[in-house]
Amino acid sequence: MPKVTFLPANVILEIPEDENLLKAAMKAGIHINASCGGAGVCNKCRIFIEQGEVKGEELPEGGWKACATSPVTDVVVRIPVESQMDRKALSRPLARKAAAWIKVHGEKVTVKSQPAVTKKLISVPEPSSTDNLSDLCRIRREVGKSFHLDVDSQVLHRLPYAMREGNWQVTASFMETPSSNRKRLIRVEPGDTTKKQYGVSIDIGTTTVSARLVSLTDQKVLAESSDYNPQVSYGEDVISRMEFTRKGDGLAILQEKIVECLNKLISELLEKTGKNKEDIDLVTVAANTVMTHFLLGLETRFLRAAPYTPVANRFPPVRAREIGIDLPSHVRLFLAPCVASYVGGDIVAGVVGVGINHHPELTLFIDIGTNGEIVLGNQDWMACAACSAGPAFEGGGIKYGMRATVGAVEVVHIHPETFEPMVLTIGGKKAKGICGSGIISLLAGLFMTGALDRQGKFQQDLPTSRIRQGNDGWEYVVVEKDATAIGEDIVFTEADVENLIRAKGAMFAGYLTLLESVGMSIEDVERVILAGNFGSYLDLEQAITIGLLPDIPRERFFFAGNSSLLGAHIAAISWPKLKEMEEVSQMMTHFDLADNPRFMDHYVSCLFLPHTDLSLFPSVNEALKE
Repeated sequence: MPKVTFLPANVILEIPEDENLLKAAMKAGIHINASCGGAGVCNKCRIFIEQGEVKGEELPEGGWKACATSPVTDVVVRIPVESQMDRKALSRPLARKAAAWIKVHGEKVTVKSQPAVTKKLISVPEPSSTDNLSDLCRIRREVGKSFHLDVDSQVLHRLPYAMREGNWQVTASFMETPSSNRKRLIRVEPGDTTKKQYGVSIDIGTTTVSARLVSLTDQKVLAESSDYNPQVSYGEDVISRMEFTRKGDGLAILQEKIVECLNKLISELLEKTGKNKEDIDLVTVAANTVMTHFLLGLETRFLRAAPYTPVANRFPPVRAREIGIDLPSHVRLFLAPCVASYVGGDIVAGVVGVGINHHPELTLFIDIGTNGEIVLGNQDWMACAACSAGPAFEGGGIKYGMRATVGAVEVVHIHPETFEPMVLTIGGKKAKGICGSGIISLLAGLFMTGALDRQGKFQQDLPTSRIRQGNDGWEYVVVEKDATAIGEDIVFTEADVENLIRAKGAMFAGYLTLLESVGMSIEDVERVILAGNFGSYLDLEQAITIGLLPDIPRERFFFAGNSSLLGAHIAAISWPKLKEMEEVSQMMTHFDLADNPRFMDHYVSCLFLPHTDLSLFPSVNEALKE
């Protein structure tokens, strides 16, 4: 079998001659941009053959298409810089400080420490001829009538040794159960370990995964760590990943990859703090519905097609070890409940995290991403929906689009007379491509300078060589090849503009349709909360300019940062907040926009910059007149 060497990682493996190099890279854990998941339609899985002979498809701009190329001999494959992911970008400072919804109201954020797993120091009398109750009965006797006690069978194996090693003083760990008067004994340790009590809170996003180690006794965040979701190598959006699971052992592969990622992040948290994994008592996870299914290894094919049925919306606590997470056997995984196939636990956790369910203001909660989710409501009621915006905001479907990593263009300013760009990249490195915030910045700048008309077409008679006829139609040169890290011009094409207009149109049509469904309009919205780290890097004015966000007074906008991780964090330190998530998920009325004819009407009206009806965007209309 041919031997394949992937550079610059210098990973070597043998593969069959008929196996394509994208699949080989997946096996090797090497990331190659492939937004279509290997379906052969995105043309982004470019690789370069340094040595050896291959058969397959060459790309017009140079290099080979990995999903359509197989080795004939031993080969050396170089992964281009645009596919290389640098985690340093995930820890860069937020463009603006996230403000929790509760803080907006001037209140102190206080959540009582009441985790789902609590520790209690118990002293029992040593057995004697007149008191020879079993070890477990001694524990029950000390607990008394406070609550009924269920017991994990594994506790019995350790119990006699713990009692005697601790000289009849042990620390018992009790887990809350759905019944208010019952608890479960899940662990017994010799001596007093009540001060060693930690939880891990995790947000599993489609693109990135973030984790925190938190002290359950004083609520302090001890460490944080993030990484790219390794599943991106199998598809940049949830749809392409669900398609991948239908091939052979695809589901097992995706489950294995996300578990490997979680194990790595947890190890990093422990290494940063010097803590021991034996002192972790619980893990809380917030994720969208598809990511939750992947983590648990649940079938997703029925999520993919109408009537879009998940295996479950609410999930019982899961032993972390049972799904492959390298933690002690007593550690349970608590998952945020989902609402529907495309409104998941990340949104529920975010809503509870920022406290929308405790305030009367009519709030529009927006998580902009591949699958944009929106929630409308307040403490009395909530409606929710998902908009299939596609991967454009994360660089998918954009010729030189890429996720937010080092070298990605994140800010563009267009000179209104010369049409020359001023470009900033993440990390100040040579440009590799354009990330989501840069794409929005670029589109807004080109539109407001008149380089693009309202239909997203370039003005072809402007005094600049930046606008030109390219291989894929008219395009704008963002960065010339001598200034890039990829040795070729980075351009923004009319096809890119069209994809972005579709994506922002789906989001805005979603707001209008959801508001209309409950008899309201944009003017009724008192607060807009932008969730997710992407929202924190978003330029508010530019997002309004292109029609992605409503044109309402700016003081009504608030940025929540990673509200999903915030919700998971709060759930780790507060069992009542976990139950609150259940309540919120049940109070949300889900609207399926795909079945709503008004959504398509609104969507078509949104396929202009910023919209066909400029009265919806008064400030943009005024700026255009000026």
